Amino acid sequence: MGDLPVNPLVLIGVGSSFAFSGLFYHLYKGKKEELKKLKEIPIFKPDQHLVKVLKASPHRRLQYVAVEGLVQADGESLASQFVPRCYGVIQKIAVEEQWKFWNSLTKTWNSRTINRKETSNSVPFSLVSPGAFINDLYVKVQNPLEASGCYLDRVYFKRSRAEKGLADMVMNGILGEEPVAMEVSEELLRVGSTLTGYGEVVLEGGQVMRLQAPQDGRKFILVPTDHRSFMDGHEKSASMWKMLSAVTGITGAAILTKVICGLVGNQDGKSKKA
Repeated sequence: MGDLPVNPLVLIGVGSSFAFSGLFYHLYKGKKEELKKLKEIPIFKPDQHLVKVLKASPHRRLQYVAVEGLVQADGESLASQFVPRCYGVIQKIAVEEQWKFWNSLTKTWNSRTINRKETSNSVPFSLVSPGAFINDLYVKVQNPLEASGCYLDRVYFKRSRAEKGLADMVMNGILGEEPVAMEVSEELLRVGSTLTGYGEVVLEGGQVMRLQAPQDGRKFILVPTDHRSFMDGHEKSASMWKMLSAVTGITGAAILTKVICGLVGNQDGKSKKA
């Protein structure tokens, strides 16, 4: 078989196709399993139905549920430092410097972020149903900064180029380091935005409800969208991995079939000549 005309790159392509197909299928199975667990989580809104379920539950608590509502500050909200008439309940402001450093081994400049400073502020807030009034039912969100999830919206970003004089340029050239830019960004969990929280819900007394980190070790998650959109995103992700697994698998099988057909054809040709 050593004299058969099989391009090593073709064999590498076949192997890579099947390897990627297996990887994508593994990711698809993992996403489907995650989706199955998410579908088992009860979904509620801050309404009378949730109060009734809590009153009928042991210790007036639900260990792990999803609560969807609109963000409402319990008192005064936080005003954006850069955007007029923009308010939130959680605020993060980050300031960082972009520098480049000379690498004498590779003879290239490498970028690096240094002196990053981040400040966080928050005020108590709750989730309410759309169209709710001040005295309507609401679910307090306890210790939201402990929750995981990318639930903040970037409302401001500015990149300013570093100002350098002649003396600075000479000194930077000698030291092999040079400031490039200063970046400032602000993120907010905005008042009135839709938020879905996954965690434990407790009825504190009367009709006051609280969403908090679960005591059974499961993740406390805040998602900056409604529950249906969150589930649709997971469905699309699972479908994407499934499609990629099928495409790469079919591609590998097609290439392999073509290679085998070519080898068989060559062998038949040699047999006839013999």
